[in-house]
Amino acid sequence: MTPDWVLNERLEQDSFWLGTRDGVQFRLMKDARYAWLVLIPQVPGAEDWHDLTQPMQSHLFALSMQASKVVKQALRADKMNVANLGNMVRQLHVHVVARHVTDAAWPNPVWGLGEATAHAEPEKSIQEMRDLLEL
Repeated sequence: MTPDWVLNERLEQDSFWLGTRDGVQFRLMKDARYAWLVLIPQVPGAEDWHDLTQPMQSHLFALSMQASKVVKQALRADKMNVANLGNMVRQLHVHVVARHVTDAAWPNPVWGLGEATAHAEPEKSIQEMRDLLEL
């Protein structure tokens, strides 16, 4: 971890830590309705992709695509949503969300729809995702 980097409080509160790979933190959102990952580069002050060095931009993109592919295959998702918005939380983070035509929000975005559902067995959900992503 970079000494000056601090995880945004909301990201920390809303997600579980899965692991860190080469300066990118992987987290699982605490909403069990979706397989919803957040990847956060540990770069102080980074709010947008252009705040990263070219190698880190490429690395974050590659990790996002790798996570998307692995999760889609493992969970037989109908569609993967990969996005970087930053309107609520300015710290640069990438959402990787497995979508199914039967999920609670389909076909709408997952943000702001209904109440989050807690993971019944958080430790199990965390370990399953760590194993899937090889973290």
